[in-house]
Amino acid sequence: MKKARVTREVNRLSAIFAKLSKDTRSVAEGLIRRAAYMRVTLEDYEKDIDSGGSVEMFKQTENAPTYERVRPVAQLYNTLSKNYQTICKQLTDLLPKDDPLINLEADDGFDAFVAKKS
Repeated sequence: MKKARVTREVNRLSAIFAKLSKDTRSVAEGLIRRAAYMRVTLEDYEKDIDSGGSVEMFKQTENAPTYERVRPVAQLYNTLSKNYQTICKQLTDLLPKDDPLINLEADDGFDAFVAKKS
């Protein structure tokens, strides 16, 4: 089931980055596979955290007091999320600068205004 979800995400990302040049595309393919796997894994972690919470009561030994600790899945989620964001940034940096995915905001004239004042 996870493999099918990863494959769907790879296909989705591949469609977004299909217009890359052949050389750039070969670099992007590995990042796309990693990003797809990470996204699906993050979704799984989110479900786990939603159902079990991000903290748990933990006892080191029988005689030790119980204390609250961050669940390991929450720590894994945070680390993986940061790595996923880094890969997404690397992928978007591969897109041509005139790509609409990069330039989501139309030119509002602010940069030209600031340049005139300098």
